[in-house]
Amino acid sequence: MSSPAVRTPVQAPSNAAYAAARTLSDGQAKPLGALGDLETLAAWVASCQGTCPPRQLDDVRVMVFAGDHGVSADGVSAYPAAITPAMVYGIASGHAGVSALAAANDVTVRIYDLGVAVDFPDLPAEISRFKVRQSSGAIHLTDALTRAEVEQALAAGDTIAAEQIADGAQLLISGDLGIGNTTIAAALIAASLGVPAAAVTGRGTGIDEGTLAHKTALIEAALARAGARVTDPVERLAALGAADFAAAVGFITGAARRGVPVLLDGVIAVAEALVAEDFAPGTKAWLQAGHRSTEPGQALALDRLGLTPLVDFSMRLGEGSGAVLAVPMVRSAVAALTGIAQLSDLT
Repeated sequence: MSSPAVRTPVQAPSNAAYAAARTLSDGQAKPLGALGDLETLAAWVASCQGTCPPRQLDDVRVMVFAGDHGVSADGVSAYPAAITPAMVYGIASGHAGVSALAAANDVTVRIYDLGVAVDFPDLPAEISRFKVRQSSGAIHLTDALTRAEVEQALAAGDTIAAEQIADGAQLLISGDLGIGNTTIAAALIAASLGVPAAAVTGRGTGIDEGTLAHKTALIEAALARAGARVTDPVERLAALGAADFAAAVGFITGAARRGVPVLLDGVIAVAEALVAEDFAPGTKAWLQAGHRSTEPGQALALDRLGLTPLVDFSMRLGEGSGAVLAVPMVRSAVAALTGIAQLSDLT
């Protein structure tokens, strides 16, 4: 398993390719800037690929990182933890929400169990190949992981990114699965931004007002327990994260370090992206926000990352599903840049 580089800056996408793409777009047979943000998106793809015109994104893949979270036993979700393994089977069999949306948009889905509370001996061994542990510590009471477990999960995510890219992936999506994961995401966002729990805690799977207050108080307790350790991204993941979150951080930074862009899903992926930027500065230049989550923490995190969601359907499913819906936007941007004639060729 490869070892990710801690706090090693990530090389930026190509400024030359970005400038060439803007020049190409400006010369097309259309009013200047008529395609708006689509032109900026196409230039971003060109910069990530380091070439203009960019290649169409024919190979897009979602990696769903699954894990259970000890905090879920304290009543922070509208659903029981037993839902997590049930949904692992759903994604593995190709019948989950992300599966349906991915099939409609020519996107591949894979799932990895990093920390689900049960094992899956009846599923392909690849799914549990990188498993770190069963569930994680309840963050308001104890650390989620040991530092060694964080490093193991980071390395796993890095390896997954390396393997997918070597196999031809051109655009990657980090998906999530696990009851209680919006609580973990809110804690990580609060710790990353230095804001109180109330500013970032949302209703997750659809909890009521009383449960929301309980969830917020629990996150505040977790932040108080973690203290100043959260300034270190690895310690932040140990104190407040989970194996699936740490693996996703390794995956996102691993993709960026290898020059492959990542499309972020909702609040889980954006929380991971905040930690990823601290872990490997410069990572955010390789990211786009796929969709706008209904969770309040996502907006604050995206503002820090300087990202604007490509689509907004008021979704809160997770699994990478919202980012999958943005894939046609990215492909359309590339198609416009490569398919519209230059005005000079028509006059």
